[in-house]
Amino acid sequence: MAVFSPQLSMNIEVRARLIGKGNDKPVHGKPYKVKLYDKEFFDDDFLGESALDANGYASIIFNPAQLYRKEPIRDRALDFHFVVFKNGKEIFRSKVMKDADPDYFEQLNMGEGEIIELGTFLIEP
Repeated sequence: MAVFSPQLSMNIEVRARLIGKGNDKPVHGKPYKVKLYDKEFFDDDFLGESALDANGYASIIFNPAQLYRKEPIRDRALDFHFVVFKNGKEIFRSKVMKDADPDYFEQLNMGEGEIIELGTFLIEP
């Protein structure tokens, strides 16, 4: 596995779409909040949070430099997962999307960033 060397000028936007089970309508509104994490061995790195837009999309932008750790025990691969809250209560937790390829990020046009689509998820609204 390649070593992830973050570029300070690059931002990454991670998006996910939430659809209601049974009605196939976008989940949105003030009660909902999505928090994105990078899974780590001991504790997860919080990357940011987002409300849901009218189409059910959460969009979280972060700088990968915040993931860089000098401790050798830290995993430098990106293992995204997110948690959905409704009125402050957890209602959905995604599976961990393991080992986003660090080489992929190395090939980005620095300064412009990149969008990573995690997909569409069915949840109980």
